[in-house]
Amino acid sequence: QVQLVESGGGLVQAGGSLRLSCAASGRTSNYYVMAWFRQAPGKEREFVTGIRWSTGTTYYADSAKGRFTISRDNAKNTVYLQMNSLNPEDTAVYYCAAGTVNYGQHTRLGAYGYWGQGTQVTVSS
Repeated sequence: QVQLVESGGGLVQAGGSLRLSCAASGRTSNYYVMAWFRQAPGKEREFVTGIRWSTGTTYYADSAKGRFTISRDNAKNTVYLQMNSLNPEDTAVYYCAAGTVNYGQHTRLGAYGYWGQGTQVTVSS
C-alpha cells in the first residue's frame, strides 16, 4: 500500500502562485509515475502534470505548460507542484496520484492505483 498526503492548497488571487506538496509513504517504487490531477465542480477529473520517478521525465497538460512545474525530492519521497499565473479556471480540487504507469498512459485516471484525499485550490478574480 501507498499513502499519499497532499498539502498547500488555499485561496489566491488571479495572477498569484501556490505550491502543492504530495508526500508518499508505504511501499513506494522507483517505477512509479507520480502525478497531479484536478477536478472542478461539475467537471471530470483531468490530468495536470506527472513525473516518472525513475527517470525524472515530466509530462504536462497543455493547460499547465509554461505556468506549472512539477518537481520531486527523492529523499523526502515528495512531489511538488508549483503553480504560477493562476486564473479562476484553475479552481479545483487537486489530487495527487501514483502508480506503475506504462509509457503513453500517464493521462489516464485508471493507470493510477493510489490517490490522495485532495486539496482545494481556489483562485479569485
